[in-house]
Amino acid sequence: MTLDEYFLIGETVTLGSHKFEADEIKAFAKKYDPQIFHVDVEAAKKSVLGGLCASGWHTAATWMKYNLEKRMETEGVRWTGPGPQPEFGPSPGFRNLKWLKPVYAGETVTFTRTAQAHRPLTGRPGWNLLTLRSEGFDSTGDKVIEFDSAVLVKVE
Repeated sequence: MTLDEYFLIGETVTLGSHKFEADEIKAFAKKYDPQIFHVDVEAAKKSVLGGLCASGWHTAATWMKYNLEKRMETEGVRWTGPGPQPEFGPSPGFRNLKWLKPVYAGETVTFTRTAQAHRPLTGRPGWNLLTLRSEGFDSTGDKVIEFDSAVLVKVE
């Protein structure tokens, strides 16, 4: 098996779905993003967003939760390549973050990732950089969040 097959390059993996409840939205926002449209139902109705909605950071953090729960599993694909199974390390970050649509209280978002490519890191022998397209979609199929992320993978 090649690394491309193991990482499912080009295939979209569904990480899971999450219903954003009002109490959860308010609790997250009070700690991390206390805007009126995230913490106060009545004030949110009068805001530019028209209702209580999750912080974009809440949406991004929830994608990360589901991604970590999936732990880069490859949907039942077992490593049969040479050497030990690849080991996942830290993420060097993300880029191109876009919050495309508010996630209102009661909305369910389905999170996905698509492995795009991997390349060896010349400064770290045995490590590759795996790049991912990260997305979330509401119940109507509209994309609500997207960003490019990466993770280091040891492939000795």
